[in-house]
Amino acid sequence: MRTASLARWPQKSLRALHHAITVRGGVLPALRAGWATFRREGAAGLVRRAVRDDAGAYRTWVEQFDTLDEAKREALGIALDALRLQPVISVIVPVFNTPEPLLRAMIESVRAQIYPHWELCIVDDASTQPHVVAILREYAQADARVRFTQRDVNGHICAASNDALGMATGAFVALLDHDDVLREHALGMAAIYLNRFPSARMLYSDEDKLAPNGARVEPYFKPDWNPTLMLGQNMFSHLGVFETDLVREVGGFRAGFEGSQDHDLALRCAERAGDDAVIHVPHVLYHWRITAQSTSSSVAAKPYARDASLRAVREHLARGGFDAEVRPLSEDSTMLRVTFAVPEPAPLVSIIIPTRDGADLLQRCIESVKARTRYPNYEIIIVDNGSNEPRAVELLAGYSRTPGIQVLRIDAQFNYSALNNEAVAVVRGSVLCLLNNDIEVISPDWLDTLVGYASLPTSGAVGAALWYPDDRLQHGGVLLGIGDLAGHYHHKLRRGARGYFGRAVLAQQVSAVSAACLIVRKALFEEVGGLDAEHLSVAFNDVDFCLKLEAAGYRNLYVPYAELYHHESATRGSDTSLSNAARFAKEAAWMRNRWGQQVKEDRFYNPNLALGGAAVFSLAFPPRVAPCD
Repeated sequence: MRTASLARWPQKSLRALHHAITVRGGVLPALRAGWATFRREGAAGLVRRAVRDDAGAYRTWVEQFDTLDEAKREALGIALDALRLQPVISVIVPVFNTPEPLLRAMIESVRAQIYPHWELCIVDDASTQPHVVAILREYAQADARVRFTQRDVNGHICAASNDALGMATGAFVALLDHDDVLREHALGMAAIYLNRFPSARMLYSDEDKLAPNGARVEPYFKPDWNPTLMLGQNMFSHLGVFETDLVREVGGFRAGFEGSQDHDLALRCAERAGDDAVIHVPHVLYHWRITAQSTSSSVAAKPYARDASLRAVREHLARGGFDAEVRPLSEDSTMLRVTFAVPEPAPLVSIIIPTRDGADLLQRCIESVKARTRYPNYEIIIVDNGSNEPRAVELLAGYSRTPGIQVLRIDAQFNYSALNNEAVAVVRGSVLCLLNNDIEVISPDWLDTLVGYASLPTSGAVGAALWYPDDRLQHGGVLLGIGDLAGHYHHKLRRGARGYFGRAVLAQQVSAVSAACLIVRKALFEEVGGLDAEHLSVAFNDVDFCLKLEAAGYRNLYVPYAELYHHESATRGSDTSLSNAARFAKEAAWMRNRWGQQVKEDRFYNPNLALGGAAVFSLAFPPRVAPCD
């Protein structure tokens, strides 16, 4: 009898199933419950139950950790009254034929704000349904902070939004769609963070969606500002707050970008303000309503929105002087894939491969690089750390006579950092590629893609998507604060799955990438002192190296469009074996001492997501941030 493969299950369902196992008290009770469902309803029923469990987990989380009671409202009100800066925030809303219940809910969500210093600037874009103006007039008469105007001709969302912007008198503007809802503390949290970060010119928050039955679903807990991720998806929107003068400086909303006008605006404003002026508020402050007409339901609802997003990103990169290709990630997605051109002439890349014995692994690695790499200008440096097996010795002798390959013999105790540092001292290339001997090339453009990203002036270390031979993800960027010190995003995710809100398949900034395949400019490697051979001979040297690059002002990037197989640790053994455990613990302790809080809380993750005892990207019970902090 054939059963449904887990590889084809939605990733959301698998996350829900993990939670179901946890809440049911362990694996066996969950298996018994799952088997009973499977016998009654089949695989589809098991998936439906997992999705319900996922929604149930969030409902429980909201009840326990994200619901304001009277005591919290009172405390927040006192805190807001004590703020040094209490800017007026102008909420700008273009409306057109909004259904009455949704229009009223939107307005009431603004009027219910705990923070009192707001104004609601609504522009009716020549609605044809008479109830719209009647409702707007009703609220304007009831509350002086609610103001509206009418357009004589429908101009679409950009024109109407610019009219609303023209009405704004506040120091900051917040964007709100006509059928969405703000949390009652949304503007208050914005005010708190504007006081906490007085140089902020842009704020964005976490968000969730409102199902047709009113239930809160699909929370998106975002990373801190991630300009590379922003190229692939509009991570800024919902709730987006901008300094009013900044929006006016860049010319407001641009006609022709309808459907992705906020993506375009955020990109242009970030160009002007600088990355340090963009602040993340790690709270769900915005409910995005799921309707048949909204891109929250599917890309088919507004196909023009993706086209506008493509143009917004292309023009953003062109303004920055970047030669890049931007195309849809897939036909059914609003997400975008961005790759950067290799500089001309293509820089020489020195591929450094430490090895010892393991002839079959090394041969597969070298031959896959030679046979499948399209990049035109590279050299291979094999660092032989004392191979003595006859087959390996013979293979290395042959490679030493092969043009484009150099064999560097280092007979010393294994020290991964020292081996790479010594190799870097003799390479000719201006770009380095640290590569494990258990890597196998998959995509012919892997090196072009990684060098294109590594050549950007802001880039530090750049890493690829590394797959186990069974097509589960081994490395999707390094996440700090899990396991003994660090682990991998989306570990063991099946190939083809998009992961948490697309983060498995989009290029993005991360705290660190694995040195199993790491690209970096040689000048940067030398600038930060290379790998730490004294304290980190085996473990965490790549994490430490990446953190040094970040401290020097560079971005470490995960780029999943470059794909390789990783036959992980096949020649060295596990760090958890008895012989290695003491060394591993010592290196982990040294890292904690050196980097402190930075390796405990990753800024490209989220304090509302679990670090220990649950799957990565599952909800934290409890979160590491309180609702009004």
